[in-house]
Amino acid sequence: MTFEWPLALLALLVVPALVLLYVRRERRRTEFAGRFANPALLPNLVPRPVGRRRHVPLALLLLALSTMLVGVARPRATVAVPREEATIVVAIDVSTSMTSKDVEPTRLVAARRAARAFVGDVPEKFRVGLVSFAGRAIPVVPPTVDRTAFENGLAVLRPAEGTALGDAIRLSVDLARRSGQSSDRPPPAAVVVVSDGAQTVGRVQAAAAARRARALRTPVYTVVIGTPSGTIERTLVGGYKEITRVPANPQALETVARMSGGTFFTASDADDLKRVYEELGSQLGTRDEEREITDYFSAGAAIFLLAGAILSTAWFRRAP
Repeated sequence: MTFEWPLALLALLVVPALVLLYVRRERRRTEFAGRFANPALLPNLVPRPVGRRRHVPLALLLLALSTMLVGVARPRATVAVPREEATIVVAIDVSTSMTSKDVEPTRLVAARRAARAFVGDVPEKFRVGLVSFAGRAIPVVPPTVDRTAFENGLAVLRPAEGTALGDAIRLSVDLARRSGQSSDRPPPAAVVVVSDGAQTVGRVQAAAAARRARALRTPVYTVVIGTPSGTIERTLVGGYKEITRVPANPQALETVARMSGGTFFTASDADDLKRVYEELGSQLGTRDEEREITDYFSAGAAIFLLAGAILSTAWFRRAP
């Protein structure tokens, strides 16, 4: 938190001074009462002892004063505000390992369902694009506000061999940046990559693509989906079955997120993936902005004053 008029905070020194004066007054009042009456008889003279409650209204008054004085200094804070426009490109791994059933019903189906829910929650003005990647990266849906087109694109995703992670990142970043070139001030852009492993093929290395994304101010948010015990099953000639282990490999995706300025997430089941997309929606749907928050302090001071007045009237039949 910062202040436009920080010198105004010096006025807060009045508060401890008032506390000291109040404590001194209370002590004098007790001593004065002891001179003219036996303290042991006071409970018989006072119909209902108020005890420490008598300090509460004053404490609220001092809180109101402190809050008001902080407001005079015109505090400013960084707050999250909704974005009006942005471009998000979702890149989904469709390699054969994504057919593993360690995430029900399969990694790929869970990724599609979560992506559909995610896009349904982002603001309507956001452009959303879709890229699929296996042996190569393919632009399935260019960034658009048409949610039906995105959902139709998800429906046509099919498994294939290979994982061209670097190519997918580069293509996704290009699509995201290109969609905002027509405006004077291009809206912010981001890429979301959902995969279960490291790069196996491709012309562009994932680390190089991540550095380029950072240079273009397009963070890459990565989600690793799957568990260490994932397997896929293939039927061979003669009816034999081949079982291949396909454990999720988070290292490459974590590196991409860190190097590009994004965030890395893990999802070991469909519920995890849903929570990841919810958090992504909150991160990508808002932006940090510094704003003056004097109004909040003014409202707080008014609440403290009102509470003090109500308690004083209810307990002692007088205003503080």
